[in-house]
Amino acid sequence: MIIRSNYMDMLKTYRDVPLVKILAGVRRCGKSTIFEMLRDDLQSSGIPADHIISMRYTSEDFDDGMTDKDMHNSIKEKMVDDSRYYLLLDEVQEIDGWEKAVNSLLENANTDIYVTGSNSKLLSSEISTYLTGRYISIPVFTLSFAEYLDFKKSSGLSVKELLNEYIRMGGFPIVARSSFDEQSAYQIVEGIYNSVITNDITRRHNITNFDLFNRVVKYIVENVGKTFSANAIVKFLKSEGRALSVEAVYNYLQWLEKAFVIYRCSRYDLQGKSVLKTQEKFYLADASLKYCIMGFNPKSIAAMLENIVYFELRRKGYQVYIGKNETKEIDFVAIRRDERIYVQVCRRLPEESDRELANLLEIKDHYPKYIVTLDELAAGNVNGVKIMHLADFLLKKDY
Repeated sequence: MIIRSNYMDMLKTYRDVPLVKILAGVRRCGKSTIFEMLRDDLQSSGIPADHIISMRYTSEDFDDGMTDKDMHNSIKEKMVDDSRYYLLLDEVQEIDGWEKAVNSLLENANTDIYVTGSNSKLLSSEISTYLTGRYISIPVFTLSFAEYLDFKKSSGLSVKELLNEYIRMGGFPIVARSSFDEQSAYQIVEGIYNSVITNDITRRHNITNFDLFNRVVKYIVENVGKTFSANAIVKFLKSEGRALSVEAVYNYLQWLEKAFVIYRCSRYDLQGKSVLKTQEKFYLADASLKYCIMGFNPKSIAAMLENIVYFELRRKGYQVYIGKNETKEIDFVAIRRDERIYVQVCRRLPEESDRELANLLEIKDHYPKYIVTLDELAAGNVNGVKIMHLADFLLKKDY
């Protein structure tokens, strides 16, 4: 088992802190495996195996009618003394009212509680009601490039070859741990995607016009890294002779977000220092989701490089925005506490870089500025703007 040390370090930081640790992310991004790592780590630190209670709440494992009381009682009956129990509760969103059971166990028993889920019902208003100020949310993403290299260290391939593979294959652990050809990899990812769409969206929200919903998803996937609005989707569908309300599109976008298929990136006004509500972009949980739906197209690589950089910044704990500097756009403004960096992403130097460089140079503060590219000759510093190859940027510990 390849240890995903970033997540383990975070979980160690919060061990025995009286907060529910919520790991949330798209299906098959590795949450259950992180629980296996956590279980091993707890045991190696001296916690007896019978004081680590692991429960998996998928529809295959439990009756649909399981209530929060059933959940509470089934855990409580495994706790036979007053010493501390570590609860590892996987895919809890399948149980209605799970947060009531967890809150009771947090308050009334000697527990340290960890939960995972693939739907942001995990982060809904009900949780705020029952667990106000008593949980920490830890987003889980597919593999970073550094983690991908760990998975592939016995492959004999160079970093450059593995970067090309990572761009094309994405970072789902199930794909990375084997040597699939491209077609097989995309079939596996398509299976993950279909499972999310069926279980977390169409069934949960009773979508009857599946074809229309799929067309909206395809539009979003085609436009990763581009700004668009719900109105633009409605107009596009109208041009195809299909009718859908703006409200329905908003619902579709929200449901895809809640299943962690897409992530919304808002626009940040560098002049007014405020987050804008219009012209957002959306990024896919993993680049391979685009290719399994649309097929691999070299022309789409530029947008998917942005997708990869966006998630690398998120993994490192930044809040990430699109930057608006009067009429100019900065691909990413990444903010973490009192730190900030600016990043432009372009596939090649120099033809694309002049505009990117000019936009960065117009920002008059002294925060770090980067141009990230696939160009083999990418290196150096132009008037304070660092030019870096994508692999170097992704493997850099901090910025």
